[in-house]
Order: sequence, then C-alpha cells, then structure tokens
Amino acid sequence: MKRRIYIAGPLFSKPELDFNEMVDSYLAGSGYSTFLPQRDGYLLSDLVASGESKSSAVKMIFEKDLLEIQRSDILVCILDGRVPDEGACVELGIAYALGKECIGLKTDTRCLMDDLDNPLITGTLKGRIARSIEELKEFLL
Repeated sequence: MKRRIYIAGPLFSKPELDFNEMVDSYLAGSGYSTFLPQRDGYLLSDLVASGESKSSAVKMIFEKDLLEIQRSDILVCILDGRVPDEGACVELGIAYALGKECIGLKTDTRCLMDDLDNPLITGTLKGRIARSIEELKEFLL
C-alpha cells in the first residue's frame, strides 16, 4: 500500500502554487499517494463564490485539511519564504501531535537568526529538513 503524504505550504502566489505542484509531481513519481490542498482541498475564494458564508467556508477548509492530515502517513512542510507559512506551520503542529512523520523542505536560504530556523519548527521536524526536492528521498526511505 502506498504511503500517503500531505503537502503543507504557502498557496498565495503562482510561483508558490507551481512549486507545490512540482513537489507533488516528484513525490507521486516516486510512488507516493499525495494530498495537495490547492488541488484536493477547498479554496476559500471558491467556496465563498459558490454561496458559502465565510465562516462556513473556513470551517469546511479546516475540517477537510484536518481529516486529510489524519489520513496521511507523512507531512512534508514547505518552509520557503521569509518566514514559513502560518497555515503550513499549524498543519505541521497537528501532524506532529498526531504522531505523523514530519519532514521539511527548504530551498530558501533565509533563516530566523544566525543560520538557524525557529526551534519549534525544527523540533517538530526532528531536524529533518531537505534542501532540495531530490533530497526529500533521503528522508522518505
């Protein structure tokens, strides 16, 4: 049975969405089943446009993503950006609390301080932060 990976990352620009899809394609091509929120989940703007209230839409997104984290074996958290995306950090915290395997992916060289990332993030990842998509494979074996 294929191991399932939840891909957590920012969803707010075309380059972020494209990068998430590249990560997804790599993981799927490596034999994993994936959940990519931008493709498999709900988008707030789409739900509101279809008539959902904002509060209902927010609840639907949270519940769907929570369910998919629970269904996954692994969470890959994309850490690129000046700071990691706050939603992805919440997803990471949930996965960690559920005892899921958590792995970071950071191709961005920016850090919180002195070449160190936030200790709470690196702690949930147990120091497993891949520096390229290809390096993810080392942490997934």
